[in-house]
Amino acid sequence: MAAAKLFFLAAAFLSGTAATAAASTSFIKTSCKITTFPDVCVASLSGYAQAINNNQENLVKTALSVSLDRAESTKEFVTKLLKFKGLKPREYEAIKDCVEETSDSVDRLSKSVSELKDMDRSHGNDFQWHMSNVETWVSAAITDENTCTDGFAGRALNGRIKASIRSRIANLAQVTSNALAFINHYAAKH
Repeated sequence: MAAAKLFFLAAAFLSGTAATAAASTSFIKTSCKITTFPDVCVASLSGYAQAINNNQENLVKTALSVSLDRAESTKEFVTKLLKFKGLKPREYEAIKDCVEETSDSVDRLSKSVSELKDMDRSHGNDFQWHMSNVETWVSAAITDENTCTDGFAGRALNGRIKASIRSRIANLAQVTSNALAFINHYAAKH
């Protein structure tokens, strides 16, 4: 009898958890419709459905944290490319500039994550000031990301390195753009 009750409670808990996860995933899919890259948005945030838990503020913080994580891994990737043998001088300089731009992006996104944490107790004008800072820094991070790919313009820098950097930076810029869309939407509602 006790085993039957335990089984029933476990089944009820698991079905509740599954329902909550499904609702959270649905919330993410619906929320991502306001972004420029909704498919990238859903793919990058679905794994965090339980942490987001149908909460707009959690969505903003998670999207920004995902962007920061992506920026850090992109910076590491680009930094490793500097060690490749046989790089043309122009390739080396473009990669070096890209490392600097991705480092700036990481710094700006880190400041934004911290600013959102500081904002938790803010209201009114303080809230708007914190959100304005975050919007500015995330916008600047997108500019940094795009500036990185500018260094690879032209035919002289065609090849696998250019393609791999552009692919990573494009994904990073999309994830960051989506985070900015959530930040702007959240700020406008408060």
